[in-house]
Amino acid sequence: MNWKKQGPAFLVGAGHGATHWIIATFYMLLPFMARELDLSYTQTGGLVSLFHGSSFIANIGSGAVVDITGRRVLVQAAAVAIGAGALAAIGLATNVVWLLAPVIIIGITNNLWHPAAISYLSRKFPNSRGLALSIHTLGASFGDILAPLVAGSLLLSIPWQQTAMLNAVPIFVIAATLVLVLKEINLPPKKPKGSSRKTDYLSSVATLLRDPSLIGLCVMSGFRAMTQNGLLLFLPLYLVANLKANPFTLGIALMAFQAGGVFAGPLAGAWSDRIGRQPVILTGLTATSLLVLSLTFTSSIIPFIVLVSLLGFALFSLRPVIHSWVMDIADDDMSGTAISVLFGAQSAFTFTVPLLGGMIADAWGLKAVFYLLTLTIAIATLIALRLRHPQP
Repeated sequence: MNWKKQGPAFLVGAGHGATHWIIATFYMLLPFMARELDLSYTQTGGLVSLFHGSSFIANIGSGAVVDITGRRVLVQAAAVAIGAGALAAIGLATNVVWLLAPVIIIGITNNLWHPAAISYLSRKFPNSRGLALSIHTLGASFGDILAPLVAGSLLLSIPWQQTAMLNAVPIFVIAATLVLVLKEINLPPKKPKGSSRKTDYLSSVATLLRDPSLIGLCVMSGFRAMTQNGLLLFLPLYLVANLKANPFTLGIALMAFQAGGVFAGPLAGAWSDRIGRQPVILTGLTATSLLVLSLTFTSSIIPFIVLVSLLGFALFSLRPVIHSWVMDIADDDMSGTAISVLFGAQSAFTFTVPLLGGMIADAWGLKAVFYLLTLTIAIATLIALRLRHPQP
């Protein structure tokens, strides 16, 4: 792969990092927002369920917007800029009601990003999708790593409201850069003579949704997403409430959780280009299952952070592989919709975890939530065994 030509991939990766910076900041601030606003675990989980519910709704139209208009760069920039504005608005909240609108907007813009960005990269690098999309997830990992560390440092001296506002500032710069630097990629449309673009699109959607490989992949990814997003919510709550972590230690722990993705994502993406997607996914899912369960046996903060780091390596290595598998299945002119279907499924599955996990935590403690997350990742592993293995 010619690295000199990868500028667009790294810039899109930076935009992906911006969306994850927003979400990571939100999860980092959540324990302190919950404590100040006197929220139960169920109420806190309900707030995150609202985030995933709005993400699911956004998926209904986001893929269509991308594939019909072809404005992939503009959609990416809009998702980043509007999400940054919502993060800044969180800093103005004085009660939980004022948090609702910004959380909904962040959920919408997060899933608006993916159909545009992933289909853009798939078109730009059709012969090395696994590696190109691993650069995309690499950006996410850096956003997930840096945001908790920066937010944790700021929380030592300023309130969470001001931290939210300050963390929103660099995201606006990235949105402007995307608009100024990236160029749209328009491929010749594939449609029969005399058909309208709308009619052809709806026919292609119907064909896509009848593909058993895509449906199986979405269900598997949905269960995996339940575990991932459950960990993003309950790890910081557990570290603060059970292990008594201060803001900076919490930032280090969440940084360690995400750091493994920096190395694992590109390795897994490139590896899957050579040997196929399924073996890489099975390896990562099996390791994740064992590591989530191991968290329940650890009560000291340093060993806990070490396990969390290994868990992140296994869990986040799978993102570019799953995205590449979806792009292998979908036609180029339906790539945005295919990703929208994938992320819609993930949001639909994930919607239940924050609220259910919060109810379990209120009834039996936070540690019991990790048993639920072990179950969801184990189910994902069993489904992956049944998926059709595409040729490398």
